[in-house]
Amino acid sequence: MPSRRQTTSRAPTAIDQMVGEKIRKLRLDRNMTLAELGSELGISHQQLQKYETGTNRLSAGMLSNVADVLRVEITDLFEDTNANKGNAPDPLEKARNECHSWINRANSVEKLGAMARVLKALSAD
Repeated sequence: MPSRRQTTSRAPTAIDQMVGEKIRKLRLDRNMTLAELGSELGISHQQLQKYETGTNRLSAGMLSNVADVLRVEITDLFEDTNANKGNAPDPLEKARNECHSWINRANSVEKLGAMARVLKALSAD
């Protein structure tokens, strides 16, 4: 993990860049565009891109919102994405995360009910 050395500058740090990389990875794992995730967070896709590239720092509140929308613990955002580059992602977990992402985008009881019926029908192997 990058150093936690205190600075007086408000400029982004290596940790900010690492968190941004993790957010980008999680977003892509869920097949979300910058615009889709930005919309769910109530920010522009340009602002989200600045967070992902580490150009801008995320506030504590925004970290909490990102974790909620991506359905991860806040601590997961601080995991070094480069540490796991040699490990292949679990395809089942990746698929589950994508399903959760689509479920979270449903904006009505009717849509959620239809999704549940489809998932139930597909699970009856």
